[in-house]
Amino acid sequence: MLHPVTQKIVQLFESHGNSMYGGEAVTQLEHALQCGALARANDASDELITASLLHDIGHLLHDLPDDASDNGIDDRHELLGETYLSEHFKLAAVEPVKLHVQAKRYLCATAPGYLETLSEPSKISLEFQGGVMSQTEVADFEKNEFYKEAVNLRRWDDLAKDPYLISPTLDSFINAIETSLK
Repeated sequence: MLHPVTQKIVQLFESHGNSMYGGEAVTQLEHALQCGALARANDASDELITASLLHDIGHLLHDLPDDASDNGIDDRHELLGETYLSEHFKLAAVEPVKLHVQAKRYLCATAPGYLETLSEPSKISLEFQGGVMSQTEVADFEKNEFYKEAVNLRRWDDLAKDPYLISPTLDSFINAIETSLK
């Protein structure tokens, strides 16, 4: 029997997962599954696998159109996701979700050439998400105990946009989700 929170997450993906992921060529569900699979392939903890799978759950919790970010609207999905997940999940599964947008800003400031690798929709959203971090923001970001996990999640997030990739099923992540619950 699935935990009620796990059931709710499955329902969210069933009801909203087929919406397109911003201006990318994958759905919300495909993006989530690819990101979770990348975390799993890199031997991440169950909490980081869960964070990778659920990092964009905030997109499934609001009623804005799929192309909101293309129109300059910051849906603050990372904060919606953090609020939702923090009620039910261990901190190690929540913090990378909260920080994954900041991790993009961080990588733009610290990883030469990273900005150029971003997809066009990610470049557009970067601007209204605060742009490239300042050195002070970089130092503050590195004070979070989960910043490295957030950076790993961000890198998988950037790669999880392949419309031709066959992803594992959502069911294959149930154990990681349930292990990550409080």
